[in-house]
Amino acid sequence: MELKRIYDIMLRYEERHPDQKIALSGKIGKNKWNEYTPKQYKKTADELSCALLAKGIAKGDKVAVISTNRPEWTITQMAVTQIGAVLVPIYPTITAEDYKYILNHCEAKLVILEGEIVMRKVQSVAAELPTLKDIYTFVDRKDYPFWDQLLELGRANFDEGKLSELRAANSEKDCAMIIYTSGTTGVPKGVMLSHYNIMSQLEYLNHIPSKWSKKGLSFLPLCHAYENMIVLLYQYLGMTVYYVSNLATIAEAMREVHPSMMTAVPRVLEKFYEKIIASGKAKTGAARSIFEWAVNVALKYNIEPEDRSAFYNMQHALADKLVYSKIRHGLGADNFDIVVSGAASLKPELCSFFSAMGMPVFEGYGMTETSPVIAVSCREKYGRQSGTVGFPLGGVDVAINKEGEIICRGHNIMMGYYKDEAQTREIIDEGGWLHTGDMGRFTERGQLIITGRLKNIFKTSMGKYVNPQAIEEKMSQSKYIDQIVAVGENQKFVAALIVPDFSAIKEWCESEKIVYSHPKEMVDNLNVKSLIKSEIDKYNKELSKAENVMKFEILADEWTQENGLLTPTLKVKRSKISKKYAGLIQAMFDHA
Repeated sequence: MELKRIYDIMLRYEERHPDQKIALSGKIGKNKWNEYTPKQYKKTADELSCALLAKGIAKGDKVAVISTNRPEWTITQMAVTQIGAVLVPIYPTITAEDYKYILNHCEAKLVILEGEIVMRKVQSVAAELPTLKDIYTFVDRKDYPFWDQLLELGRANFDEGKLSELRAANSEKDCAMIIYTSGTTGVPKGVMLSHYNIMSQLEYLNHIPSKWSKKGLSFLPLCHAYENMIVLLYQYLGMTVYYVSNLATIAEAMREVHPSMMTAVPRVLEKFYEKIIASGKAKTGAARSIFEWAVNVALKYNIEPEDRSAFYNMQHALADKLVYSKIRHGLGADNFDIVVSGAASLKPELCSFFSAMGMPVFEGYGMTETSPVIAVSCREKYGRQSGTVGFPLGGVDVAINKEGEIICRGHNIMMGYYKDEAQTREIIDEGGWLHTGDMGRFTERGQLIITGRLKNIFKTSMGKYVNPQAIEEKMSQSKYIDQIVAVGENQKFVAALIVPDFSAIKEWCESEKIVYSHPKEMVDNLNVKSLIKSEIDKYNKELSKAENVMKFEILADEWTQENGLLTPTLKVKRSKISKKYAGLIQAMFDHA
């Protein structure tokens, strides 16, 4: 069947894979998985559609879902879109005020949510949500009707003929989803994506996974365009989707499922790397020496076969037999095809390390407004070169304008911002080019490299333009620096706020016999400050004089989603950090 609308994926899944044991599966508690066959998947979605119709949801109405990853999230997406309604996915980690803004702005009529904390937040603002008629929870939390009751309503009002009629009436150009950007500044904007936007992505991405890849693991937030698109791709290819709702259980789930594909953000891969290295340091004698040798071999891995010598290949084969195969088995990655990394740049050495390990890393680049992919690694020659995000996606024109900004146009460009024509016109020009706000350049081979954010660039009082992202990426290569923000607009020099990698600093302190009782005492230690300074001095040599970090402050508190300093996709909220640490920042320049 021809795939034009999101729910066509579900219909074809049942048609092509009727005997597949698992289509969707989500972890319940510690040991049990909640599994749906293709037939159960469609049946449940159809029942939910009929329940929504019974609740008065009509074409164009907004239905919100606030939940971590679970099969029912995807079932809700199919149920909502096949009756012509619009899905509004919302992060389960935002504030009550954010929920109030988004639910009012999109005029949601019904919301299905998960979690006691989320329920209490929505409950606290429910009286201020005039369009919201119904609140359901995925599990019975006593306060509101729940999922099973909604399905019962659907069974009692089931009408296959009506469903078929509604499915056929929907156009690929209809709005399927409104995804609110997490945003590093200002209020969230509702990005309207059509069925066409999303299905076109799948058409140009379906060749990237290997044909033998059959199991996808989903743990990044489904409410983000990136993970949502990947989960749809898994289904498009007939793969089984395994959902993990708790990031702390990723490793456990991998060992149970043995996925062939998953997505990640660089921080997740960094954590994996840190744990692997820590496991090696726990070894002794010859075993530790062999492990360290194998790590060094992995860090020198070149992705293109012709760039690896025969001697290197011999070393790699031996390292794989002695070390990498055991690590893969321990991770549950014995049969791995792809890790797709996005949302931020990945250190080249990590790309080399995981690729050498047998977990090939493909990098992607895009934004919610581009459905989301603009460019992505591929299996073509030099399609996976470290430091680049690959070639532009098929059907998407990508260019660099005179300001050095990445602009694009094609099937991936959003319908616009919901209820905001002015901001839509601001980001999409008359020629149909969407202005990403990112700076970049192309390599001689045509791969795209992201070099920074246009709005983040600042000018020092010496008249020099500085790209803070370039400084931050360079300094983050230090194993002792976890998070960093470079500052210095209208100042004589560049300074930085640094959150250290506390595990690495702790290990260093123990080796130096430095005693501390809490993080603040650790970062205030003169020896620790000297260590960080030596790291900064080392990487300053690789930057221009204007980009050199001349002063810094080490912070004892980490930047997280919970304290509002990171977005749900783990991007730093520069404006909030600048405001929170304004006195500290000013002091660095006042005492120069």
